[in-house]
Amino acid sequence: MKVTQERLPESQVGLNIEIAPEASRSAYEKMVQNLSRSSNIPGFRKGKVPRRILLQRIGVDRIKAAALEELIQKSLQDAIEQESIEALGQPNLRSNFEELLGQYNPGDALSFSIAVDVPPTLELADYNNLSVTAEEIVYQPEKVDEFIEQSREQKADLVPVEDRPAEMGDVAFVDFKGTLAAEGEEGKEIEGGSATNFQVEIAEGKLIPGMVEGIVGMKPEETKDVAVTFPEDYPQEDLAGKPAVFSITLNELKTKELPELDDDFAQEVSDDEFETFAAYKESLEKQFKEQAEDKTNNNINGAIADLLLEQNTVDLPESLVQEEVTSVLTKTLMQMQQMGLDVKQLFNSDNVPMLRDNARPEAVSNLQKSLILKEIASKENLEPDEAAINAKIAEIRPELAGQEVDEDRLLEMVTEDLLSENTYRFLREKAQIELVPEGSLAESEAETIDAEDADTEGEAVEVEVVADPE
Repeated sequence: MKVTQERLPESQVGLNIEIAPEASRSAYEKMVQNLSRSSNIPGFRKGKVPRRILLQRIGVDRIKAAALEELIQKSLQDAIEQESIEALGQPNLRSNFEELLGQYNPGDALSFSIAVDVPPTLELADYNNLSVTAEEIVYQPEKVDEFIEQSREQKADLVPVEDRPAEMGDVAFVDFKGTLAAEGEEGKEIEGGSATNFQVEIAEGKLIPGMVEGIVGMKPEETKDVAVTFPEDYPQEDLAGKPAVFSITLNELKTKELPELDDDFAQEVSDDEFETFAAYKESLEKQFKEQAEDKTNNNINGAIADLLLEQNTVDLPESLVQEEVTSVLTKTLMQMQQMGLDVKQLFNSDNVPMLRDNARPEAVSNLQKSLILKEIASKENLEPDEAAINAKIAEIRPELAGQEVDEDRLLEMVTEDLLSENTYRFLREKAQIELVPEGSLAESEAETIDAEDADTEGEAVEVEVVADPE
């Protein structure tokens, strides 16, 4: 068997395979023998069907087609092994099978071509002098205080209020019923717009704008009509922007009694991890500082990755792209399930092709970044050692308690994550990094888009003026 190779786009190798005359004849004769042993033809025992009868009943063309199919399958696998090719996925026949069948004459030489995906190769651009701009996430001590206050709110006791009217910050238990006030719809009850003994915190942003504000000043057992207008972007389109009136009865009023910020509070919110409030707050401060540093590093990593993608071209095989598309959709599916969404409505046979097309850009970007990082890691010997891998697995093992764990997949994921961490750390140390305030890059990008839109509008006006015969 003679094999010649050619490099194809999309990380493929083309193989032109020439089958020797003897192999061509042998494949056909072997197929005739197999069919003779397995065919049930009336009047003859299995294995005793005369060749002439077999050819008449089954047909020479069908036998040749079966022999050719087996010949191609065996030859392409032998060719891949002979040429020491690291094949990804299943090879594709480049030659037309019907044309090959017309050319196939057992005992004559036969040639055909296949294409096989192979691991992509990459010639790295210089990565030692990268220059990037990224947003810096600065640690804000007030965020710690806000977090503690939120925890305090969650642990608050609700104490009945009897000697004053409702105020902002109270918790009200109300009955309400809404009716439309738009012209022609006055008095029409709003579907789903009523509730009994509904608990609501009297705070900005709760319920329809104006509703909780209308409760302020009410006393228990008091009923009041509150006029509101549904927001223009209200999810229920038939209500968006329409005026309405809610009849509200205040059944009960309570106020929050917040716990003291003391050692008992720290022990309760931390499940006894910290004995003192000082230790608890110190731990939060450390955590928030690390989060700010991690977010900044992630921003730098993202800028580095984007620059590497600009500077390097990675030709990806389709088989890898499709695998990564599946991985992206699987992660999306799991996230939606964790959010309690009904994924069956989105992930169905009609939508899956569209979803795969939409996921393709992300999949391609993921693969390109991963391959570039792996190539840099290989050149710089940045692969994680066994001790680091085992330590990371031991760190995350408690989070996996009670779950079925694919140990091979866990090892693969941890190894890939550590390799990325090592490589990004190496690149950050080498790069020239300009840190800018949080949000400034997004604002700059928005301004650029607005300017481009303005230019486009100006061009459109000029075209209209030129085209006007007046």
